[in-house]
Amino acid sequence: MPRTNPVVARWKNTRHFLTSLYQTQKAGYPAKDLIVIGVTGTDGKTTTAHLIYEILKSAHFKVALISTVGAWDSKRYIDTGLHTTTPDAKTLQPLLKRFKKQGITHVVLEVTSHGLDQHRVLGANFYAGVLTNLTHEHLDYHKTFANYKKAKAKLFRGVKLAVLNKDDDSFEFFKKASPKNAKIISYSTSGLADIKALNIKNRPSGLIFSATDNGVGYKIQTTLQGNYNASNILASIGVARNLGVDWKTIQRVLSEFPRIPGRMEYVKTRPFSVIVDFAHTPNALEKLLTSLNERKAKRARLIAVYGCAGERDRAKRPMMGEISKRLADISIFTAEDPRSEDLGKILSKMLEGAKRVRNTKHKVLRIPDRGLAIEKAIKLAKKGDVVAICGKGHERSLAFGKEEIPWSDQEAARQTLAKLRK
Repeated sequence: MPRTNPVVARWKNTRHFLTSLYQTQKAGYPAKDLIVIGVTGTDGKTTTAHLIYEILKSAHFKVALISTVGAWDSKRYIDTGLHTTTPDAKTLQPLLKRFKKQGITHVVLEVTSHGLDQHRVLGANFYAGVLTNLTHEHLDYHKTFANYKKAKAKLFRGVKLAVLNKDDDSFEFFKKASPKNAKIISYSTSGLADIKALNIKNRPSGLIFSATDNGVGYKIQTTLQGNYNASNILASIGVARNLGVDWKTIQRVLSEFPRIPGRMEYVKTRPFSVIVDFAHTPNALEKLLTSLNERKAKRARLIAVYGCAGERDRAKRPMMGEISKRLADISIFTAEDPRSEDLGKILSKMLEGAKRVRNTKHKVLRIPDRGLAIEKAIKLAKKGDVVAICGKGHERSLAFGKEEIPWSDQEAARQTLAKLRK
């Protein structure tokens, strides 16, 4: 893996810092008059950010949202660009200024390690920081997991409220990284914490569990699936309760929470299921496939379709292949934004990982064309089977070289399903 010249890296980040500083001053430092809630972590950021936004909106807060899916002000949806989670200061600061002019008081901002390291959120003036989890990702950029962790910790430097996942190994690190006078709220699905989940039940209709706050239990019912979403829900509750939102509002919003595009999104449910999900990290893929395995019929098969992005963390490629062979019945390796890299080499690395697992019943296919890979998976599906199309989620393009080709996993699946009905 080529190393980045440290002098170049320092200059690159200095340039980002100066650009962000200029953009913040140009916009009039709008965040100083806003309560900004930053949500970071390897996985679950988008769902958690949307949960917080929906709860605050229903509690009549004047709130805006900026996430991987896009942005919402008091009036409309705003497209923030392709493959973008945390926009740069040229986009972010004018957005914050726009929010302030509209009378918005609270902003929920999904924050990446890149965004923190490159000073994109300079001047965001975070009131609260939320950590979902920390697992292997973006080591192509950060080089070491320690650097990745340090980049995430920048979010918590000046916060007044830190909502942290006690189930994650990084809990103590982020607790220490937060200011001494900050209020620390812990949450857990498996142990003692300020806010915890008890008796989690995964049903076809969604999650049911009891969320406890100061020893009092409150029934939570939602269409969201998987224990990992119970964790995301607890994080959102931690923020909402500390902003004064009542439990009835929280319970109602969670029961009505709309599915986020590309997050365990069902394209088809019978006689077999087709799901599109953004899972593109080892942790997210493992949690998704584990959750789907727990819910499918005993003799049904799990068919996973996914790839690994080019010019991104190379170390995770064999990990992804290993996870799928261990948890799925059929794995179809395909394109996922190969960019300038050789797609064949990316798929070979995924296959290396799959070969580490002894599972003679598992079948691995390499189909570079993503459309054909999805078509093959759906054609293989029988009654009760689950087809999980992973890695792109809500995104609407595939990156080949420097070109962005229009693409939708949902539409590709629907086209194949339409062919089968004829």
